[in-house]
Amino acid sequence: MERDPRELGGAWRAAQRHDFAAPSGALTRYVARYWSASWDYDRPYRQLVVPLPNVHLSFRDGRAELHGPSSSHVYRELSGTGSVFGVAFRPGMFRPFLGAPVSRLRDRTVHATTVFGTELPATADVATIERFLSARLPGPDPHAELAADVVDTIAADTGVTRVDAIAARFGLSVRGLQRLFAEHVGIGPKWVVRRYRLHEITVRLDAGGGVDWSAIAADLGYADQAHLSRDFRTIFGEPPTSYARRYETG
Repeated sequence: MERDPRELGGAWRAAQRHDFAAPSGALTRYVARYWSASWDYDRPYRQLVVPLPNVHLSFRDGRAELHGPSSSHVYRELSGTGSVFGVAFRPGMFRPFLGAPVSRLRDRTVHATTVFGTELPATADVATIERFLSARLPGPDPHAELAADVVDTIAADTGVTRVDAIAARFGLSVRGLQRLFAEHVGIGPKWVVRRYRLHEITVRLDAGGGVDWSAIAADLGYADQAHLSRDFRTIFGEPPTSYARRYETG
């Protein structure tokens, strides 16, 4: 199938706008960021959505939905003019709101009223959702805090490539870390490590830097480039060399 030219060289940016805002007060413990996106397409566009281990609360077309952690990429069709507002919860910190293992939401989208009740607004902005969430703050949960700290460390430390190493750093067994993530993050620590290390490739591409695929495979702890390519395709939807064309400008 011929590739949509709007995917290439960052051309998709011409039809989309993305904005972000930080949470305030006590919500900084639970919320990573607020985000909004708007688009204007004269014909439908298949938007690639690449997962991170956040739970998202989204508001679009009068419907509020919860999106659990996704184990792979998805495509969403955008057409005409539209917009969406969302809340990205810190990985590990949605469990206190849910009151159940976050793994139950993995690869699922559910109506947000199943968690937040019918008082949840059908549309939202930063001020509205901050008032709503602030009135429903859960009590302290040290296990959720621990899970969030582990994910933050994985994201920030590019040297983390092994689950046993990050488990040992926090005084946990590998099995204990897996149980912690199933309960509070909703997806396994191996996936989270892999996702954040592969994200570094897209950062280099977005900055206009070249990528030595063999070298980066070694840097990220892969046995060879073929294993890197396989994992990259699972998460990003295509091999890394093909994905790089999204950033090429000439």
